[in-house]
Amino acid sequence: MKKKCLFAGTFDPPTLGHKDIVMKCLALFDEVIVAILINPNKKPLFSLEERQGMLEKVFAEYPNVRVVAYDGLTVDLLKRENVRFYVRGIRNGTDYDYEAQLNYINTDMYKDMLTVFFPTRQEFLHISSSLVKDAIRFHKNVDKYVPEEIREDLRKYIQEGKKDV
Repeated sequence: MKKKCLFAGTFDPPTLGHKDIVMKCLALFDEVIVAILINPNKKPLFSLEERQGMLEKVFAEYPNVRVVAYDGLTVDLLKRENVRFYVRGIRNGTDYDYEAQLNYINTDMYKDMLTVFFPTRQEFLHISSSLVKDAIRFHKNVDKYVPEEIREDLRKYIQEGKKDV
């Protein structure tokens, strides 16, 4: 039986930290589902289609990475996809505290679920989508923070203000 995991987020935009977590998943799992959360409480800079396109570019050479979008609860997506392993990246103690709380609620709703925490590599500790998004809004170069596969797209967006990412 294939071991699958799910890694969820808004990915607005995808960062080197996100890619690092997926690469760690590929070392342990046969299939990685990267799930873009449609969160009505957030106002993303990039549309769902743009985020999905960026993630598909980042992981194009990995046939065992699948990008999906969803709304609702992650536990419902885990059940629908028949996935037990829910992966979370942890940068610091604040991330851990938040994710641990979610884990208790999620496992109450889906008893078979197992949360896997991956610590972020030290060189990515300072990177967050929110900070990258702010830099993009102020037309700053973000090459050091995002995967190579989408750098040109983001440069074009910054230079031209176009959303053809």
